[in-house]
Amino acid sequence: MRTVKEVAEQLGFPEHTIRYYTDQGLVPDLKRDQNNIRLFDEGAVSWLLCAKHLRQCGMSIDDIRTYINLCRQGEATIGKRYEIMKKQRETALAQLEEARQRAKYIAEKTEQYSDFLTGRKAELKG
Repeated sequence: MRTVKEVAEQLGFPEHTIRYYTDQGLVPDLKRDQNNIRLFDEGAVSWLLCAKHLRQCGMSIDDIRTYINLCRQGEATIGKRYEIMKKQRETALAQLEEARQRAKYIAEKTEQYSDFLTGRKAELKG
């Protein structure tokens, strides 16, 4: 079992985010010790990782909660979960393409500055 701090370090989350996600019900069956301190087993960490990825794709907390509740209902909800993940995959791929375009722009600008600084070009564009 791990503490909030340990899980935050493992997942690269702020501790506050982990507490918020648990308070929002995104970690089913969360364990607590005798002092009511949150304790995370592998299952809890897995739920947090799921929430992290879905949130980074822009899914709302309410929609993540809905997805988690569907997961807990078992095989009868696989079709609904599949549709949710299919939509999130499209979102993630669109974000990836946007990131590629940003990286390409930055690379081109860096090259322009390098060319100017080394004397390969006499003037800068834009």
